[in-house]
Amino acid sequence: MTVTCSDLALSSPEVLADPYPYFDRERSRAAVQWHEELNLWMAFSHSSANAVLRARTLGRIWTPRWPDVELPAFELIHVNSLLESEPPVHTRLRRLVAGAFARGHIERLRPRVAELASALADQVAEAGADGSAVDLIELFAEPLPVQVIAELLGVPRSDWGLLRPWSNAIVKMYEYGVTDRQRVAAETASAEFIDYLRTMVDQRRGALTDDLVSSLIAETDSDGARLTEDELITTCTLLLNAGHEAAVNVVGNGVLALGRHPEQWQRLGADPGLIEPAVEELIRYDSPLQLFERTAISDTPIGAVTVAQGQKIAALLGAANRDPEVFADPGRFDVGRSPNPHLGFGAGIHFCVGAPLARLELQTALRTLLARFPGLSLAGEPPARTEFVLRGLHALPVTIQ
Repeated sequence: MTVTCSDLALSSPEVLADPYPYFDRERSRAAVQWHEELNLWMAFSHSSANAVLRARTLGRIWTPRWPDVELPAFELIHVNSLLESEPPVHTRLRRLVAGAFARGHIERLRPRVAELASALADQVAEAGADGSAVDLIELFAEPLPVQVIAELLGVPRSDWGLLRPWSNAIVKMYEYGVTDRQRVAAETASAEFIDYLRTMVDQRRGALTDDLVSSLIAETDSDGARLTEDELITTCTLLLNAGHEAAVNVVGNGVLALGRHPEQWQRLGADPGLIEPAVEELIRYDSPLQLFERTAISDTPIGAVTVAQGQKIAALLGAANRDPEVFADPGRFDVGRSPNPHLGFGAGIHFCVGAPLARLELQTALRTLLARFPGLSLAGEPPARTEFVLRGLHALPVTIQ
């Protein structure tokens, strides 16, 4: 029997502020439900969300959300995307991208990420030296992932300021209820980023360096195939948008959770060995990506329902990561939680290819904040959230003394 989400309004202030009680309520009614307004199925349990992510008859098939609106640049960076493709195209793209990543880029960046985090912490220390509140999002959480991605791609320091506005405009399109103004902004940002990357690719072809763009250019598959220029550009935009936005949100959401649970902050300070499990708990407890859609290539059973060919189903990752069938006392924030089989990086063939870099970045960020600001605390509540799919904060006021 089909159960319908009767009043789960994802954009309501109550759900945006704290979706987890609503997820708990819906999960107790049925693991998979039909959402009439959004015209898709929703998977609330860990098992059903995991099944959605792993089912080979549920695909990431790119189709324009607004077929009557021309968005050629935005379309280009999705139709060629690793994230928006299925085998055999996905297999070829992922093998090439993974091969480029395997050239030691994560280890190459390890000391540099620590340097970048330390320099940003210096700015936080200077801004908060008089005891006044500072915005940790603006001064630390936002710039660090941008700088890491810039270093990875080989973007010169003088151009670092271009990346965040482009990413921010593009990812607004993944929410529900997108406005005409946001569509225009996303198309403009996509076009500008594409032009920038084409110029960078042309320069690298003439003189390869040790950055990821050069590795992507040089990577050759077993049959001699390479990434096309559009595929290469799309991969770079995916790294910026997916990697950067998620990292910002994990740091922001995570420090907010630690500020609301000061005993966990003190626990981390006393035992730095908990940094790695703590990062996994930050991802689980307040997931940076709440929803991931798939489309049925053929009729697909998920739990007690069948997703008909052509229908969409969304894995609600935030709900899955609070499922009491998998996580003991799931509403409890525990930096030492183990095991922690969260779905924050996805599952199946679309498991996040940048997960090792994300973990390095997040562990370094948390380690830096703990070492530099052991007395860090919240300075009031952050501004109200305005977006559901990418769950993050616009600002996070803290004091460091």
